[in-house]
Amino acid sequence: MRYLIFTVLLTLSMAASAQKQILDKMVATVGGEITLLSEVEEQYAYTKAQRNGTVPPEARCMLVEQVLVNKLLLNQAKLDSIEVKDEEVESQLDARITRILSYMNDDLKQFEEYYGQTVNEVREQFREDLRNNLLIERMRNKIMTDVTVTPSEVKDFFRRIPKDSLPYFSSEVEVGEIVHKVPVNAEQKRVTMAKLEDIRKRIVEGKEDFAELAKKYSDDGSARGGGDLGFAKRGKYVTEFEAAAYKLEEMEVSPVIETQFGFHIIQMLGRRGNSIHVRHILIRPEITDEDVSLGKRHMDTVRTLLLKDSLSFSRAVKKFSDKNVQSFNNDGRMVNPTSGNTFFEVGDLDPDIYFAIDTMKVNSVSKPIEFRDDAGDYFFRLVKLMSRTTPHKANLAQDYAKIQKAAIESKRNEIVNKWVEERIRKTFILIDRTYQGCPNLEPWMKENMAAIKP
Repeated sequence: MRYLIFTVLLTLSMAASAQKQILDKMVATVGGEITLLSEVEEQYAYTKAQRNGTVPPEARCMLVEQVLVNKLLLNQAKLDSIEVKDEEVESQLDARITRILSYMNDDLKQFEEYYGQTVNEVREQFREDLRNNLLIERMRNKIMTDVTVTPSEVKDFFRRIPKDSLPYFSSEVEVGEIVHKVPVNAEQKRVTMAKLEDIRKRIVEGKEDFAELAKKYSDDGSARGGGDLGFAKRGKYVTEFEAAAYKLEEMEVSPVIETQFGFHIIQMLGRRGNSIHVRHILIRPEITDEDVSLGKRHMDTVRTLLLKDSLSFSRAVKKFSDKNVQSFNNDGRMVNPTSGNTFFEVGDLDPDIYFAIDTMKVNSVSKPIEFRDDAGDYFFRLVKLMSRTTPHKANLAQDYAKIQKAAIESKRNEIVNKWVEERIRKTFILIDRTYQGCPNLEPWMKENMAAIKP
């Protein structure tokens, strides 16, 4: 499975570069946007990989239409001057490159051998596609702005579902949490600051290479690139980091600063308008066993207050929970990232939470559960079981929110489909004769538009 995901990701990411040299020809024009054969073939390869090589005969026709709809949205987004900020593109670029590298075990040599390019060169090739994807998403959202459904529309939508097609929902739970980040003790902070001060001295006085020291000592993912964070506008970094960075002159190295991530030194590489290009070295202080024990005892105390009804759960969240976790602003309730609501199928929960609540009664509070985040920081959480449903067939009484969401999605699709039909009639479109046998493309092939000759 991991190999399949890796293959699909690489196919979508950069196979285009190799394919375009051999396969490319223009197969459609939608307004000012062209569609290349390689785009269709990439989507086809992706679909085959997802379905273990089995695709229906009409798959290529359907994929062509999907590509054309995206081109129609992209063309209109540009006509409407929809904006995509540079920092949004850079954020997605960072995430994509990090994801690909993770499948290669962060092996830069393997990455460069596969693509025949450096990471920065690959970033440049991704950039325009990512910007276009964001424009398409913005345009689609603009079309669907403020789509709502009334209670009567939800009921009508539910009644139209055949009884034998109603979904069967597994048991679901709502979970609340109080999260405590284990603080670093003063001695470990002192040791870390001293280490960074020494590294800074080696750079400033000893003229050692910042990038090489970042690769050797930094605890940040940017270490493999010499600590380089690329260009960023104001607002991308946390307050303390940004304040220190913007004060620097070119090639100047900052004093040691502290943020929620640890301790940093920063070097200014350049400015471009309101954007800065910096690199940094981050060192996170070590958490000792005693720190962890103190964190657990703290949460045991909070739990005792809750069990004795000395403190409401809501009040305890505001008083004791980490303000940086999502649930803090939701009265402690965890949000399911897949559905966007507060309900989880038990199998979708983190295993530690699942086992903690498995035998709990509603409104019970767990013992402190230790966990670590992606950065390696230590946390404890108390989990409260807010509600639990039994497995059942979909019904309006128990599942109104889900049915409402499905009804909204259905209405959105209808609005987008209607918009596409209208824009087809008003947009210059040419399609290669190769696809004249696709029934679903007939609306795109208008009589007053000649097909592109092969």
